[in-house]
Amino acid sequence: MEFSVHIPFVELLGFELLSMDGGEAEIAFAPADEHLNSFDVVHGGASMTLMDVVMAHAARSVEPAMGCVTIEMKTSFMRAARGQLLAKGKLLHRTATMAFTEASIFDAAGKLCCHATGTFKFVARLPVSPSSAQPLNRISID
Repeated sequence: MEFSVHIPFVELLGFELLSMDGGEAEIAFAPADEHLNSFDVVHGGASMTLMDVVMAHAARSVEPAMGCVTIEMKTSFMRAARGQLLAKGKLLHRTATMAFTEASIFDAAGKLCCHATGTFKFVARLPVSPSSAQPLNRISID
């Protein structure tokens, strides 16, 4: 499954969208050496980005014509993330303009590595070409 918009950072990390439907999303991530920290485990920033993206896709799965921007995110790390990872996102509640979500990352053995909750604001999507990212300075988040 392809991402519906061009997100250069997501492409750089190599995320693979597996599903996005009915308030849920799943993304696979095969970390490379450049995604690791000094302990040779997945960098927390890469994990947080993965959860941010999977929560946004869970929110957008019920409102595909809209974009969404992160308002806040709270993350808890339970164990070091190693190897192939699977992120699962879920929409918990939504209003006309906001989405309240959660995400978890599991390692290849199915062990929970980290969990996050996030709040997103739905915003109108701007028309862009498939090869360009939406310029943030053109999106109104008021």
